[in-house]
Amino acid sequence: MPISGSTVAIIGIGNIGSRLAANFAAGGQDFLLAGRDQEAAAKIASDLDGHAEVVSVDEAVERADVLVIAVWLDAFKQLIAQYGERLAGKVIVDPTNPVGPDGAGGYKKIIGEQESSGQILAGLLPAGARLVKAFGTLSAPTLSSAAWREPERAVQFYAADDDTAGDLVADLIRADGYEPVRVGGLDQSIRIEMFGDLHEYGALGRVVTESEALAAV
Repeated sequence: MPISGSTVAIIGIGNIGSRLAANFAAGGQDFLLAGRDQEAAAKIASDLDGHAEVVSVDEAVERADVLVIAVWLDAFKQLIAQYGERLAGKVIVDPTNPVGPDGAGGYKKIIGEQESSGQILAGLLPAGARLVKAFGTLSAPTLSSAAWREPERAVQFYAADDDTAGDLVADLIRADGYEPVRVGGLDQSIRIEMFGDLHEYGALGRVVTESEALAAV
């Protein structure tokens, strides 16, 4: 069921953004799709049955009520610095995992062990912008493969300080083919980032159903 009354945009057409776009389209959710390469964005949109409208990042920021910013942490910070007050009043969805290559074929955390990118980014946003941590708890391949499971939906966790913003993103998680489970406020976002206890690449280690998720939370 698409969220009604809100314009949704995905900024970023990499591994996560492109898979979210496919899942949203499968769930009947219309959205704006923006990336630095509009030609590449148009190619992705051409397979999505008219659910995606390709726009510039500028236009996405201007028109959207809910912005899913599917880019690396540093690029996310740059986007906040660039658009500043234009983000006020919007729901900003953060799927980032604060990691980089470890030089041995894996990943390592690039911020402090007790820091979360969700809290860092929330602190950079202008007053009135509401950040929700979501869509980063599963790897990109799993994000595709575990969507729309039957008979029980797989779960995606999210964290939000603002109930209204959280409810909007919960609806978007349902449109993505998953059951939403809230872990609490943004002070809990470290749990759903990579290496956290509720991440696929952390202590949880796998996709879970709602009953399993509630037991883990």
